[in-house]
Amino acid sequence: MTPQGVTRPATPGLSSSVQPTDAALVQRVLEGDVEAFAGLVDRHHERCLRIATRLLGSAEDAEEAVQDAFVRAYRALGRYEEREQFGPWLTRILVNRCRTAIGRRVRYGKTFIEDEHALGSAVTRDQADNGVWRAEVERALAALPRDQREAFVLKHVEELEYEAIAEITGAGVSALKMRVKRARERLRALLEGDS
Repeated sequence: MTPQGVTRPATPGLSSSVQPTDAALVQRVLEGDVEAFAGLVDRHHERCLRIATRLLGSAEDAEEAVQDAFVRAYRALGRYEEREQFGPWLTRILVNRCRTAIGRRVRYGKTFIEDEHALGSAVTRDQADNGVWRAEVERALAALPRDQREAFVLKHVEELEYEAIAEITGAGVSALKMRVKRARERLRALLEGDS
């Protein structure tokens, strides 16, 4: 059973002044109020799309990964444990969907980034340099290994703490710190032309 209209439907019956918590919405869905899932989609869609776009570099691939993550989250709500926060739990599902998409790209030889917005909002430069700089950052991020790129985006673009990233990715904090450090070093070398 999949939720109808996963693509950010309006949430009926929710007051704009008092928003239920994620846990309350999850409970409503588990009690049979399928429409309550729309509140979760509304609340988390933008952040999920931002993460997926930056990890995948393609708006189309990102939207597909986000939709798939919401469908999978909906189907797995029965296994969701309240001690987990819904946001990190959903992000873990999303990152796994992005990993699958990246794996498909590697198998089919598609490893470039198509979406300029994916990286443009993460880096600011003078408007005159923006197009050139964006292309350089795009090239450099695409050259990173998947695990380094993932850790770098979650740490420096999404500004998550290492503990949250560890929960999402399943990697240890020390391993994540090393991935981010290596990503920074590699990006610096690539952007300075020392590749």
